[in-house]
Amino acid sequence: MTHPSIPGFTEHRVPVDDGVTLNAAVGGTGSPVVLLHGFPQTHLMWRHVAPDLAADHTVICPDLRGYGASDKPAESGPEVYAKRTMARDIVRLARELGHDSFTLAGHDRGALVAFRAAMDHPEAVSRALFLDILPTLDMWDTLRGVSGAVGFHLYLMAQAPGLPERMIQASADAFFAHFLDAWTHTPDAIPADIRDHYLAASAAAVPSIVADYRASAGVDVAHDTADRTAGNRLAMPVTVLQQDWGAALGYHAQGLWSAWAEDLRHRTVSCGHFMAEEDPRLIADEIRALADR
Repeated sequence: MTHPSIPGFTEHRVPVDDGVTLNAAVGGTGSPVVLLHGFPQTHLMWRHVAPDLAADHTVICPDLRGYGASDKPAESGPEVYAKRTMARDIVRLARELGHDSFTLAGHDRGALVAFRAAMDHPEAVSRALFLDILPTLDMWDTLRGVSGAVGFHLYLMAQAPGLPERMIQASADAFFAHFLDAWTHTPDAIPADIRDHYLAASAAAVPSIVADYRASAGVDVAHDTADRTAGNRLAMPVTVLQQDWGAALGYHAQGLWSAWAEDLRHRTVSCGHFMAEEDPRLIADEIRALADR
């Protein structure tokens, strides 16, 4: 699949697991920063932030397993798209590119992968930044009543294999476009060529995208529950930027995050969900400030 590219970056194909190769755009020099995209996007969501950071950092922007130009293994079991597996992909990717330790930033689905990578691989993830998520357990706990309808897609894709895939494939462009439209406060932040790329990439990856979400209603919950029960927390410096979802859904975001992170900076921002595209300067500055600590 051809797609737009990040200026000044080179794309690499990097094996990370048996039969799984990730596509990653790499640019810049200096201490490494890994950027993980969200839904329904690809690594192109970092097209403004990555060149900014590349002035003084090596920046790695992969397509997650199951997304974009990365491989999309069949969902032969729940572990295939567990965030634990996808996080291990990212640690192996960085290592293959010569980096044993790095700053990790993730948005949306990529932030859930980043969260699991930081929990499972603290020796590799030196600093972590999460954009507009709650950890999986807290996410499910906050979706209550009619206000939780904003997360309808989470329940749809949590269903057993078959029905959600057929329903989404029957109207893929309309389904994925809904989120690009509803979650963006600045419509021109995602121009037509990038929007077309996101829609085409997502339509070509329906089974693996659904599998990623299905894992978040099953195996990912089990992994997070085990960490909470054991009292495990994120030991590295953590920055969280998110919209004021708590006002709408009735929770205190900073309080929820404080239970997971020992060294936490939490900030509520006014841009829409697609922060790296709506306010790339803010996001680049926050990532750089964390990476340079």
